[in-house]
Amino acid sequence: MDQSVTSEDETYRFVPTARGGGSRVYLRMGAAAALVALAALAWIVHGRHQAEAALSLQTETDAVLAVATALPQPDGAATELVLPGSLAADYQAPIYARTSGYVRRWYVDIGAKVHQGELLADIESPEVDQQLHQAQADLAVARANQKIADLTAQRWRRLRATDSVSRQEADEKVSAARASDAQVLAARANVSRLRQLAGFERVVAPFGGVITARNTDIGDLIDAGSGSGAALFGIADTSRLRLYVRVPQDDAAAMRPGLTAGLHMPGRPGVVYRASVATTASAIDPATRTLLVELFVDNSRGELLPGAYAEVHFRVPPQAAGHSFLLPANVLLFRGDGLHVATVDARDRVELKPVTIGRDYGAQIEIVSGLSAADHVILSPPDSLTSGALVRVVKRVGPEV
Repeated sequence: MDQSVTSEDETYRFVPTARGGGSRVYLRMGAAAALVALAALAWIVHGRHQAEAALSLQTETDAVLAVATALPQPDGAATELVLPGSLAADYQAPIYARTSGYVRRWYVDIGAKVHQGELLADIESPEVDQQLHQAQADLAVARANQKIADLTAQRWRRLRATDSVSRQEADEKVSAARASDAQVLAARANVSRLRQLAGFERVVAPFGGVITARNTDIGDLIDAGSGSGAALFGIADTSRLRLYVRVPQDDAAAMRPGLTAGLHMPGRPGVVYRASVATTASAIDPATRTLLVELFVDNSRGELLPGAYAEVHFRVPPQAAGHSFLLPANVLLFRGDGLHVATVDARDRVELKPVTIGRDYGAQIEIVSGLSAADHVILSPPDSLTSGALVRVVKRVGPEV
């Protein structure tokens, strides 16, 4: 029951409470706070363990070499080989005098188109003419001597038949007749020789073509032969041209008769002329390690000039069709036993393979042996890489990408 105390100013009321209730509330609050603290501590410890595990995994991952790989690309297409070349006439010859004398007249100048046998110049050679006249007179004397010797031999044969003369005398007359026959033949040969020399007073074209040089004029003294002065004329047949190219040794095997090439001239941009391989020197020049190749070019329209520079484009087939591959040039490793490339197997382990290279295209190289189409080749491998090393492939370059 309630008890109250009354005073003049205030009235106080006392309300009874349960004993020990406040202590239990404080205990509950403390336990909750402890649980929260334990949970926070557990969370911090767990997070620290996770961070350490992630750091350890990252460290182990970083310790393994990261590489990019590429698959070898089959080199089944023909490649273009560009080389310098030089044009030359199909036939070209200097024309020298075969007889000595003075130039009486010339009939053609440079650039003139001539036919075989056409007269180019006349040479006046009085010495040869006089020698020819003398030889003809000697021939006439030899024939006269031959005639009398034959008649004498016939008479002595008849006398010998009647034993009017001795055998010795008859044989001498017959021998003299035979000697006179030989003298006639010698005189006739000398006349023929001098007639040919006189014929060389007419300088004619040995074949049809274009006059490329004229090194003589009226009144010039001409010496017979090719070693005592300049040629009278130069002639060239330019209806078909010969193209000479020196091919590097690596591509010499592809130079076979019938192989076609494109001819580009500096003065004719955009125009391509066709040429075909006619023959090769069949030997490598030891000074340049190149093969001299001869091609034929049709020049019936006269657009090309002998002696000109040309750029020759070959379409060269692969050296080992179906077995050669193309790879970036940065895959090679230089070892003491030769060239190698590094490949990655299914367990991400490195395997070094010796290879043989073919042509070098600069950014790419041709591998002719040592690889298969399924090999994953490491790009830009470090020099310290060894077989069996564990790597981590971060990028694969190939048809499957």
